[in-house]
Amino acid sequence: MCRHAPAVRRSGHRTGRELGCGRQTSVWRVRAVVVLEPGGPENMRLSEVPDPVAGPGEVLVEVAAAGVNRADLLQRQGRYPPPEGAPAYLGMECSGLVSSVGEGVTDWHLGDAVCALLSGGGYAERVSVPAGQLLPVPRGVSTVEAAALPEAVCTVWSNLVMLARLERDETVLIHGGGSGIGTMAIQIAKLRGARVLTTCGSARKQDACEALGADVAINYREQDFVDAVKSATDGRGVDVILDVIGAKYLDANLRALAGDGRLVVIGLQGGTRAELDLGSLLGRRLSVIGSTLRSRSTEQKSAIVQTVRREVWPAIESGVVRPVVDQVIPWDRAADAHRVLEDGSNVGKVLLQVT
Repeated sequence: MCRHAPAVRRSGHRTGRELGCGRQTSVWRVRAVVVLEPGGPENMRLSEVPDPVAGPGEVLVEVAAAGVNRADLLQRQGRYPPPEGAPAYLGMECSGLVSSVGEGVTDWHLGDAVCALLSGGGYAERVSVPAGQLLPVPRGVSTVEAAALPEAVCTVWSNLVMLARLERDETVLIHGGGSGIGTMAIQIAKLRGARVLTTCGSARKQDACEALGADVAINYREQDFVDAVKSATDGRGVDVILDVIGAKYLDANLRALAGDGRLVVIGLQGGTRAELDLGSLLGRRLSVIGSTLRSRSTEQKSAIVQTVRREVWPAIESGVVRPVVDQVIPWDRAADAHRVLEDGSNVGKVLLQVT
């Protein structure tokens, strides 16, 4: 069956013709932030790309804003290609309005305010999303702010809760507490009833983490975080660590864990290779878990999204958990947004507003 271009459009224009359904039909084009060639932020430009179409089981979203993630920086550098079938341009989460629904979609309707977990393509005027990866914009959160939620909430919940099994009264160490992931992880860990320790790189970020509920905020530039963890736990260590650094922190993370502790590695900012003392791992019954969200199947992502909607969305709507937004930057200044993440000055998420 031929799928025509969506009926509801904010912008876009016809730039040529293609054959479809046995006759000539107009080609719709939209704008997106594209990477001209792998490299620095200056290599990104607004450009025209083919307009996506909502296929069976999919929803087309008219984008209001997109979250900026470190994975976007890696993709821009040519170090993190998108999964097969995903748009070639950047953006792993967005918010906006439903502008078209594909065959078989009954839960979403034109004009619904939504945010979405994506495999790519969020830095664009429109993006097609599997219906199961959509979430409603929570009450009390603006449509633009909602772009800060899908990737952070789904990453934190799937790793801290579903994989690491963080329980009430356990102690967790969250690395990079001032980041988009970190600010959300602090809040969700407190929602679970855990005691929260976090690392960050400045007094400003320490203050921000404590304001979000962190019990101990450690400035890793001034103090060895393992020593600080041991001091804060009477020498026991923590039950769970959420780590975005990788190899550089592997040995220290294992030393910071209590017996039966679980280390979840979700980022590799500090490299991919390190030695592992298996004797310590076995003797103390430690677990090391590696995880990414982007490469999971649509079915797995949809299951995570539905769990998040049930378990976390009520806390967002009541104000117990909130999106932490550092800056909202116009999307034609995407290079500036990437530079903010690269210099690490942000507390919370950086968003691109589509104008």
